[in-house]
Amino acid sequence: MKRLYFLALPLLAMIPAKVSAQYYEIANQIPSLLSPALSGSLSYKGYVDVVLLPGVGHNRANDVGISTTQGFQYTSWFYMGVGVGVDLMMAQQPDGWQPDPDYDYTYYGSAKRKAMIPVFSDFRFNIGDRSSVSCFIDIKLGAAWLLGRDYLRMADGFMSNNTQFFMRPAIGVRIPVSSKNPKQAFNIGLTYQLLTSNNNYYWSSNSLTLNNFGITLSYEW
Repeated sequence: MKRLYFLALPLLAMIPAKVSAQYYEIANQIPSLLSPALSGSLSYKGYVDVVLLPGVGHNRANDVGISTTQGFQYTSWFYMGVGVGVDLMMAQQPDGWQPDPDYDYTYYGSAKRKAMIPVFSDFRFNIGDRSSVSCFIDIKLGAAWLLGRDYLRMADGFMSNNTQFFMRPAIGVRIPVSSKNPKQAFNIGLTYQLLTSNNNYYWSSNSLTLNNFGITLSYEW
């Protein structure tokens, strides 16, 4: 048993050195990974998206937003990037809405309109020839936060400014600017948005799910 310990000690001592060597190799490769984005080569691609998303359900909020995604076109059919946006959330209370008399509704500072910042990874799949009109499937996954200290006043409570899970898939049509310049295009699609977390403040529970359906308009270069 003692012999095994003596054999294991040199191996354990080698692990930090190997890990350090791997980090060193990764650090040396970072400039080569960034150079396509900085040089504007064909693999780099950016998007600007505008969304109009009416809310559905009893607890709902209409959403108007703009976002940008920066990433790389890995193949003719697959793009991946990261993005950030600014959305205006507008809570919609039912007609004749009144606060729950058994709940201290004024305890939290609240508003019917709040700005929201989503941060996400973006995965886009193209179907068809990119030099002509084709189809796309887009999936944005990440997190979102309300700006400021006030909460968003909903029908049955508050959407807090803690982290919300964010998902926004879309399907639509890609229209190139021209056949000579297919890299630049306009996109029109139908989209769904999901926001959910258990960090909110409701009469019955802390869980809140917001659903939105609408359209997305984007330009890519």
